[in-house]
Amino acid sequence: METISIVGGGIAGLALATCLDPDRFQVTVYEKRPELPAVGNALGMWPNAQRALARLGILDEAKAASPVIGSGSVRDAQGKPWITVDAGDMFGISRVDLLQLLNAAVPGTVRRVTGNVRGIPGDGGLVVGADGVHSVVRREAWGAATDARLTPYLALRGTLPTSVSQDEVGEYWGRGDLFGMAAARGGSFWYASYRSGAGPYGIDAASVLDQARERYATHAPAIRRTLAAATPEECLVQRLWTVPRLGSYVRGRNVLIGDAAHAMMPTLGRGACESLVDAVTLGDLLNTLPEAQALRSYSRQRRLRTRALSLASSAMGRIALAEGAQPLRDRLLGLARRRNSRAAVVRGSAG
Repeated sequence: METISIVGGGIAGLALATCLDPDRFQVTVYEKRPELPAVGNALGMWPNAQRALARLGILDEAKAASPVIGSGSVRDAQGKPWITVDAGDMFGISRVDLLQLLNAAVPGTVRRVTGNVRGIPGDGGLVVGADGVHSVVRREAWGAATDARLTPYLALRGTLPTSVSQDEVGEYWGRGDLFGMAAARGGSFWYASYRSGAGPYGIDAASVLDQARERYATHAPAIRRTLAAATPEECLVQRLWTVPRLGSYVRGRNVLIGDAAHAMMPTLGRGACESLVDAVTLGDLLNTLPEAQALRSYSRQRRLRTRALSLASSAMGRIALAEGAQPLRDRLLGLARRRNSRAAVVRGSAG
């Protein structure tokens, strides 16, 4: 049997391990964490990710564990909506729930190894770097020039056992900061992002939560209420990192998927979705084509797509987190809101 070593047991790594043909491949997953995380953010599942979940056989279970997103608004810092978006059939699933479903779907033939991976596994088989933004596989095979790049932004995420009102769901864009709220199973999920010099490692959640309460003290009541109820134990805090553009996701018998290949700003909410699509695309190609052909096809199919999304997420981040240009942004979005309102009135009169 052909051997495949998957470095990283997160979303991308578990999805790939589930997808690979157990009659053809002997698969080993290397993961430094002995247990799945107990706290995590909510992930919006776009249609392409839902197709990937269906391919993995867990779409129905994922939907059952998740509320439908419905609609949400982009708002100013005080909560006045600029744009309302209908999310259609999208749903939001907790990262914890998604990892549990993926973990349960992995075939029993897959070997699990727990511990830090210091270098590329040396068994001579195909190595898949699914080890996130600080990928050891990428550094070893692509070189130090591809190390993750620290952005000036911090992300603070949390969950609450209380629900969020539908007229408060969405993102609030302030001056150099954003705040979002969404429904989650058994309560609600929230997230905040702004420029920060904290860290980049070992950031204390309690101190950052206090900082956020001060920063958002003049924002919408829904934001202040959410932060007042938040606890450090139910929060995740981290600085945001990105990955530089790669000419290929394949080098020799090493291939990258997920954040190891294209970690991007979270402003489009596409990171987890594209990780699932990476895994299913690579798995199906390896199942059906010779390895070299499968790897070339995977890189060709996924690199340009994910690069475009990475650029779009960076552009969206600059708009959402605008500082000096914030007054102009707000005026333009206010004009768009008024124009849409007038158009709706005209349509109603014509009807």
